[in-house]
Amino acid sequence: MRFVPLNCVKEGAYLGKNLHDSKGRILLKKGTLLTESLLDKIRESGFQSIYINDEYSDNEIEDLIKPELKVKAVGTIKETFDSISQSNRQAKSKAKNLKDKHNLLLQEKYINSLNDISKHLVDNITSSKNVLVNLVDIKNMDSYTYEHSLSVTLLSLVLGIELRLNKNDLYNLCIGALLHDIGKAFIPKDILLKKDKLTDEELSIVRDHTAKGYEYLKSNSYLTAPSRIIAFQHHERLDGSGYPNGLKEGQINKLAKIVAIADVYDAFTSDRPYKKASPPHEALEYIMGAAGRYFDFDMVQAFVRKVIPYPVGTLVKLSNGAIALVEEINPNFPLRPKVRIVQQLATSVKMEYIDLLKENNLVIEGIQYEIPNPSVQHYLKNK
Repeated sequence: MRFVPLNCVKEGAYLGKNLHDSKGRILLKKGTLLTESLLDKIRESGFQSIYINDEYSDNEIEDLIKPELKVKAVGTIKETFDSISQSNRQAKSKAKNLKDKHNLLLQEKYINSLNDISKHLVDNITSSKNVLVNLVDIKNMDSYTYEHSLSVTLLSLVLGIELRLNKNDLYNLCIGALLHDIGKAFIPKDILLKKDKLTDEELSIVRDHTAKGYEYLKSNSYLTAPSRIIAFQHHERLDGSGYPNGLKEGQINKLAKIVAIADVYDAFTSDRPYKKASPPHEALEYIMGAAGRYFDFDMVQAFVRKVIPYPVGTLVKLSNGAIALVEEINPNFPLRPKVRIVQQLATSVKMEYIDLLKENNLVIEGIQYEIPNPSVQHYLKNK
């Protein structure tokens, strides 16, 4: 299975994972043979990248959680956001107040639902042995905010488990991560979904989502203080360059530091209205480069151990120009997998297995989506 931008997908490949619409309904089932007309429909549905199985890779990538739990979680997050947005609009028109009895009952209902989902998510992930993140989550443009909230939650939990947080901290981390962007329910959708660069005024409005989210959550008795503070502090940075308050290392809550890393990774690797997804290795390299400056150094080290930027079956380009197929992941060193290099010689094609952990003179330059050399292409197809 390979994660490929739509413009690099060729007819004849098979869909590697189910595609869902913004309501969680299956648009296309995995295993569907992709034709040009289907690829056009996928683009029209708001997707820019998909998972495929083709002649180069047909391995399975295991989901972090069960698909039905994912659909339920995203649906509940969406309902919560929609309810708050509607209440906010009514409050502005003076028809209602955000703190009236009806809205407080709705708030209680959705927070209780998210608390229940949090327990399922924590139990689901903690019951798995040696959880690794070896895929990015495909998001529909219409439901990006809700799916992003779930992805950040799963990444945060994986990191929290690696940091050996106790069960209580994991529950607080989970519900806080699910609600970390709840303040965006108060931001106009035309700004959130704007494809062009935001103006300074619009950027200020978007950044205000941390304060608005915290203000909304702080009076909720069903949430713990550590859960609520995540919404307020997940954009703070160790060097004081973050927002809303420019806090520094010792002033930032531990759980918020975890969510900050997960939030940036998922944002980098997701297709968004105004930019295409960056490959996972670029997201990891950015986070690693910012360790100790923006992000907690030890947390970054733990995160890098758990995220696999080049899953088995990924085609990569090496620093010597060779094309290689990832064969095996080296535990704790996901940026240095074992690969199979395929080289075109004068009269034949040569195959060579290399462990990049031992070959310090070679590095992976990036993911390769297409094979430029016909002979190498033919060899890989018939390997």
